[in-house]
Amino acid sequence: MNLDVLLSFPSSPRMLTIALLALVCASASANDIQARSSSYNGEYGGGGGERFSHSGYQLEGPITAIRVRIDNNYIIGLQVRYGKVWSDYVGGTQGDLEEIFLHPRESVIQVSGKYDYYLRKLVFVTNKGRYLPFGTDIGRSFSAVPLYHNTVLRFISGRASTLINAIGLHWDSYRRY
Repeated sequence: MNLDVLLSFPSSPRMLTIALLALVCASASANDIQARSSSYNGEYGGGGGERFSHSGYQLEGPITAIRVRIDNNYIIGLQVRYGKVWSDYVGGTQGDLEEIFLHPRESVIQVSGKYDYYLRKLVFVTNKGRYLPFGTDIGRSFSAVPLYHNTVLRFISGRASTLINAIGLHWDSYRRY
């Protein structure tokens, strides 16, 4: 556009206000679109325990393995590997430790389970059709899936003591870092 054309546009305060308002709306819409890939489900469980979050670990890469410590009644502890880095272990030390590794380009797309005052069962479902159950089938049911298409489990949060009190599930698209 040349300078003569720009100078011929009305430059009233009303026109400048409308242009500024349009710019602000366009900026807000771009932020809304960018934020629409992440969602959250939870917390599932009781009210006790200390809060934990693996939010910083997602920068290490996608979830590649999960360790779950269980006994006959409860999910005792959790640890997740993000890329090649294991998160801090949360929960107690009793029970049996089980470990699963995800295949290359495999992601968790659904988590379900059972809880009462503590977490009793976790089931991870992957995009490769694997069903990975841990724990016992007692308590109130939950089923968590991401809100947006093409998003996967990126990290977990919750509360833990000598057992896993509650779990929260954070979904987003996988970005290569």
